[in-house]
Amino acid sequence: MKGILQTPIGNAHIVALLGVLVALLSASPAKALEPDIPSVKSAPEPASIQQQIELAADYFTGHGVKQDEKLAAYWYERAAAAGDPEAQKQIGYFYQIGLGVPQDSARAFHWYQLAAAGGLLSAKVNLGVAYIWGAGVARNVELGMKLFREAAEKGSGLGACYLGDVYISGMNGPTDKATAEQWYEKGVKLHEPRAEFDLAFLLSERENRSYNLPRAASLLRKSAEAGYVRSMHALGLLLANHPSLAKDPDEAVNMLDESAKAGNWRSSAALGILSRDGHFVPADSRNAYYHFRLATLQGGEAARTYLAKDLQILQEKLGPQDVATIEAQADSWHQQHPLALEFIYKGGEYWKKFPAYALATPQEGVYAGQLIPSGSF
Repeated sequence: MKGILQTPIGNAHIVALLGVLVALLSASPAKALEPDIPSVKSAPEPASIQQQIELAADYFTGHGVKQDEKLAAYWYERAAAAGDPEAQKQIGYFYQIGLGVPQDSARAFHWYQLAAAGGLLSAKVNLGVAYIWGAGVARNVELGMKLFREAAEKGSGLGACYLGDVYISGMNGPTDKATAEQWYEKGVKLHEPRAEFDLAFLLSERENRSYNLPRAASLLRKSAEAGYVRSMHALGLLLANHPSLAKDPDEAVNMLDESAKAGNWRSSAALGILSRDGHFVPADSRNAYYHFRLATLQGGEAARTYLAKDLQILQEKLGPQDVATIEAQADSWHQQHPLALEFIYKGGEYWKKFPAYALATPQEGVYAGQLIPSGSF
């Protein structure tokens, strides 16, 4: 098994992952909106919109009350109905993925429209994603790009990043890496972690006129520090291939370890390779087998196929007793950490109102990940 450490960023990059936070690929048909607020009995009655939002957050996380996604959705929607743009975006997301309410892309779009009309840039980006994929509205790539551009010009790094994704994917014409790079640069200036990742990917391609590995490492480092798991993985691989770029001798392994603990099976496989070969860490067949086993649990059939030969060789080398012990350890860890995470949040000014520990990687066929409440993972 070779290849996972052969390129600076490897095969983890997925072009145009538009709408990680906001859009489903399969949209429900547009329909007349019925009353949004569900019937909830015996709910306390907060005195203000702010208190409604904070109570919604408490129900979402189980902070001081029993965790209840339906009640979280109820109180976010009450605040949204009262006109709060952030709550409108939040309940739109709940409808987008079906969190505490039935999944309904049309209603999600409705709430995003209201939030964007209230001046919320991130909601304008959400609308752009909905138009790009036809989620709850007729598909219109050009209008989606227009919304991304407007948001970027007003300071949205994510809008700039998604516009770059459209150009690099060829979604609206021929692939245009030069224009994509310009938008990623704008996203970087606006401190968007995804734009930092995407620009680093371009800078690590040898055929790119801007090929610049030191800057790619710096961008990935900033993105990883902000909590973007793909950047942790990519930085680990880049430093494993180019140790001179590392801040310290352990940085490559530490980045891969952090990414693996967030559920990235490729990082687990990479750690297994390092232990197998004694690269950056002492050669250790038991440790290699543990990481390979964990990778198969995290990555399913793709990982099992990729690692089959290594697993067989190590099983024969270690013997059935050691194999059983190591597999039990990996299985136990995975049962406690079953989700693959896309983003690990670091808090922020909205933490009290919209608390989330992390965003899980979207499942196949959808473009909205599952929010993980703070304190629950």
